Amino acid sequence: MTSTRIPHRGLEPRKHPRQARSEATVDAILEAAAQVFERHGYAAGTTNRIAERAGVSIGSVYQYFPNKDAILLALVHRHLAEGTAALQLPVQRLLDGAPFEDALPGIVDAVVAIHAAAPSLHRVLFEEAKLPAPLRAELEELEDRLVALVARSLADDLSSPLLSARMAISAIEGLTHRLVLRPPDGVTPGEIGQEITKLIRAYLQSLRRASSEVA
Repeated sequence: MTSTRIPHRGLEPRKHPRQARSEATVDAILEAAAQVFERHGYAAGTTNRIAERAGVSIGSVYQYFPNKDAILLALVHRHLAEGTAALQLPVQRLLDGAPFEDALPGIVDAVVAIHAAAPSLHRVLFEEAKLPAPLRAELEELEDRLVALVARSLADDLSSPLLSARMAISAIEGLTHRLVLRPPDGVTPGEIGQEITKLIRAYLQSLRRASSEVA
């Protein structure tokens, strides 16, 4: 699964780094922004704080990004790239024809890991900040493609594979977001992933039982 970047008017980087030094500067700005947003939240995560944390001048920040929103979008796209990479192996299993239940633990583990890597930053990116409509469309497109792959895997033994696939993927994303970002006391991300996997397996088993009873 690869992401197609959609232009966001006024929020694209001012220029793209072409030299190693420039790339290092951009990476430093993005890493600093991630740390600043995680610590202070989006509203208080100013470009001045980002520049100070990155060890660069405010002019260097504006050389590459027109405003704080553009930095946020760059972070979200970096997050999407990391998420796509994390899902590569289970997605490839689906593409190779593996049953969804065989790929399910890998999908859940990848989604949990994405959320658990920096939960405070994840909350800022997807709860505090208002993402532009084109970027939300990009996120929905990625989800739609995963749902389509799962539906194809479920098509042989479920009466409504697309709906079942949508339910499963939405449950994985929704439960992971809620529980990994705000975990119950003493519960690890790994334990949350195991419970989510059990839930999805039980859901699919109940659909198959219902289908066999009707038949």
